[in-house]
Formats: sequence, structure tokens, C-alpha cells
Amino acid sequence: MMSEDRISPVDLPKVRPYPLRERKSKVKVSDFASPAAAGRSVRDLLDALPRILVGDDFRQLVSAIASAYAKTKPVIAMMGGHVIKCGLSPVIISMMDRGILTGIAMNGAASIHDFEIALIGETSEDVGTNIATGKFGMWEETGSPLHDAAARALADGLGYGEGVGRYIDELNPPYREASLLWRLWKAGIPVTVHAAIGTEIIHQHPRMDGAAVGALTYRDFLIFTSQVANLLPGSAVLNVGSAVLMPEVFVKALAMARNAGHEARAFHSASFDMYDHYRPRVNVVERPTISGGTGHVFLGLHEVLLPALYELVVAEPAPAGDDPQ
Repeated sequence: MMSEDRISPVDLPKVRPYPLRERKSKVKVSDFASPAAAGRSVRDLLDALPRILVGDDFRQLVSAIASAYAKTKPVIAMMGGHVIKCGLSPVIISMMDRGILTGIAMNGAASIHDFEIALIGETSEDVGTNIATGKFGMWEETGSPLHDAAARALADGLGYGEGVGRYIDELNPPYREASLLWRLWKAGIPVTVHAAIGTEIIHQHPRMDGAAVGALTYRDFLIFTSQVANLLPGSAVLNVGSAVLMPEVFVKALAMARNAGHEARAFHSASFDMYDHYRPRVNVVERPTISGGTGHVFLGLHEVLLPALYELVVAEPAPAGDDPQ
């Protein structure tokens, strides 16, 4: 038996289409990517990116960093240990040498990998194999020197990053030219190390001094906060490969800087990682730019994205007029 409440089909003659020309479209053929061409320059590659979604976002960030570089505005890079393990120190060093990067902040793992690179030209162990034998992280030539560096830095009033950079300088290991910490120390560019007690292999070492590591980390937090306080409209902050620690450090440093009366607004922020992690998105990209600025998230492999960003920034002429917001 058919219900009296049965829904009837829509009356098609009452449906009214509109001319396509009246619609405002979000995608145009003029925004499409350009096909490959022999002899294309790096600058041509930037122009070839689609002016759609992340393609356009990437172009905006390149333009923003190029503008900040040309106008000597701060560009701070925060990073995790994977950036060093991917062989990207030469890219970071070159960005520093050119004056593109004005400060670098890293987690403790990054400093350990960097020190091992300087010492023996190698880093990154097989955790699965070594944890089975009790050897994971228990390397004397890594632990003792870094604890020496920490003790001396604390005594001399240096920060954690400065202390390790100076120690590498004095030790003069065979691969120190490849060390990011050493190059930053020599150039006098701020570099801070932010340890998380219990998360790094040198914290397993018998010589671990929690008080010293904690004090140095806090000193570097204050140094980093001073850099964040100097962020100007048109400056930039990049988070590369730190899913938790550096985004948390950054948002606290930003809060402290603003609380102390510094503007620290209307800057560009970007997160580069393989996955869209919660903390980089909210603490680097979204929350800091609520009151002005532009944030971006770029997903992909560091060993591809970071060199591409650098090459494009170098090839990009600084935009005329006001900084892009």
C-alpha cells in the first residue's frame, strides 16, 4: 500500500539553469602550469608553476623571502634532525652565506647529527639493530665531547648552539667545513639548540648533566625569543621537519615577545614536512598570523623542497613596492 506521505520527484521544468558566463570560476587556463622546455632557467621554472593552490602559495613564499632578503628583514629557519640527515647542510649554509637566513634554531637531535658529521663525516645509526644489543646511542665520541661543550658554554655564559659551534672550532675535526653549527659560529649568526631532556642519545651518556643542558636550553630559548621579537612585517619564519618541539618553542617565544611589547606581526610563516602535522600548522602557520601575515603548509620531502626553495629565492628578483602580505 502506497503511503500518502510519499515524496514526489522534483518538478524538472521548475529547475532553472543559468548562463556559464555569469559564473565566477576559481580555475582559469591562464593559471595552468607551463610544459617543460629545453634551456629553461630556474626563474622560468617559477613562472611555470600553476597559479593555483600550493603552486601559487609556493610562488608567494619565494617572493616574500626574496623581498625580505633584499630589504635585510629577518628570515628565521627552525629545523629538526632529519634536515641534517638528508644532507641539506650545504643548502642551509649557502642560504646563510648569502644573507638569506638571519637565524637558525634546531632541536637537540639536529645538533648531534651536525656534530657527528663534523667529527667523522658520518651520522645516523641503525636504531633497530643497535637497540637490540644495548648499543643504541651509546657512543663515547659523541657523548663526552658534547657534554664538554655544554659544561664550558655554561661556565662562559654562551648559549647551547654557540657552545657547540665554538667547541667544534677548537677541536678542528676533519669535516668541520660541513658543520652547520661551526659555520654559524664563525659567521656570528645566531644559532640556538632546544633540547628536550630524555629524547636525545647524549642524555643516555654517563656524563649527562641535566642541570647544564636545561640551563643552556633555556638560555637559547631567551636568545631565540629575542630573534622572534625582531620579526617585522614582511619577515619570514620557516619550520622544516620539526613536528612538535620547534613549533611549541616558537609559539611560546612569540607569546613572550608580544607580551613584552614587540610587534612581531604581519610576517610570513611556512611549514615544510612530509605530513600535515597538527602543531606546525596551528603554532607556526595559523595562530601566529591570525592578526596579520600569511601562512603556508608545503608537504613533500625535505631533500627536494628545500633546494628548490633556495634556488628559486636566489633567482627571484625582489618585488617592487610594499611587501606581500
